[in-house]
Amino acid sequence: MTTPRESDHPRTPTSPGAWGAGPAERPAAADGTGGRDGARGRGTVLDRARATAPRRGAADPVTSLLHRHRELCERAVDPLEIAAALEAHGVTDRTAARYRHRDVFSLAEEMYARVARDTATPAPPRDATAPRARAGWILLGLLPGVLCAATAAGVRLTTGPVRPAVAAVGLPALALAVHALLRRGPLGSREQPRGGPRTPGTRAWTYWLLAYAVLGDGLLGAAVPGGPDGLPDGTRTGPWPLATVPVLALALACAPACWAAHLFAVRARRALTASRGLHEFAASVRPLLLVVFTLFLGALAALLTACGKVLHEPAATVQTLALGALLLLARLLITHGSAHAPAVALAAAATVEATAQASVFAGRLPGCDPLAVPVDTLVTAWGTGSIPALACGAAALALLIHAARTLTRASAHAQAEKQS
Repeated sequence: MTTPRESDHPRTPTSPGAWGAGPAERPAAADGTGGRDGARGRGTVLDRARATAPRRGAADPVTSLLHRHRELCERAVDPLEIAAALEAHGVTDRTAARYRHRDVFSLAEEMYARVARDTATPAPPRDATAPRARAGWILLGLLPGVLCAATAAGVRLTTGPVRPAVAAVGLPALALAVHALLRRGPLGSREQPRGGPRTPGTRAWTYWLLAYAVLGDGLLGAAVPGGPDGLPDGTRTGPWPLATVPVLALALACAPACWAAHLFAVRARRALTASRGLHEFAASVRPLLLVVFTLFLGALAALLTACGKVLHEPAATVQTLALGALLLLARLLITHGSAHAPAVALAAAATVEATAQASVFAGRLPGCDPLAVPVDTLVTAWGTGSIPALACGAAALALLIHAARTLTRASAHAQAEKQS
């Protein structure tokens, strides 16, 4: 009695006998009885052996995926990096089911295991890439607030030619401190690969928004009635008043912003290691983003109140909170590899503020009175702070919606932060 060959029974992946022998194909028992119990036991062993064997060859769909992403798998330090990269390439949990995996994470683990088995590279602990707090960026987070407080005190306590000299020294030092903070630590930009697309710059728009926070409301308040009658003299009561509280509070808020970004990165990495699917990860990170965002706004509001009482000036709470929210969301997105949306949002807010200022002065030209009507109406009804509040608030809301979709993806947390 001859046993039928497997090649005589063509199968497809959807046929019952595709991955294990069916009842009609099982050979007779070795003792010649051909009993049902022997066939069942031998078939069960065959099914288990085929199920546990490495799925390689032409019928293995993971092999083709591994070939396409082999360089990525060889560079990856853990399976999480592979999962994030697969998601960035459009692979979802539903797509992973076509590769016979329940989700992207299990598919990435198999891909990593195959390459690690070939290269004898052991997988590091899953939390080894979690960013950790370091003294360097902690001190950098405090430095802008210290320099801004020293500059503000020097401007307020000096007179004559000493005052502009203090400002000329303090402002560049403050700018350098902020620049150093944005290059290292939790708020630092992720490095772009060589040959990749260049990220749009946001530095000029950020400087404009900060300068407007100091000078914009005073200029607009003086321009609507027909001024200003002179240049700013560094005081709140001059012909072009300066607002010191917003910029001082924002500088002091660099430290809470660093801690907020660090907390978000750490918790997101932990959620990434604990999640078993992309939807589960997004559901756990989205509330975290809102909590971190709210904590930062609470810290900024407290700093605004304290600075207003110390300097005996209006706190400009609404417009400063809107600006702070916009800047924090922009840095979070840039830090996690998404720079286009922050550049657009910052540019839009700065453009609205510049247009509002220009329309007031353009309305003084003959026949151009209607150009100044919208801004005059807003300033009369809600004050000069309504312009930056609306501009920065709308941009921050758009970035928050975008961040809720972008920062809840595994690919946004694929690499360790620079400070780790």
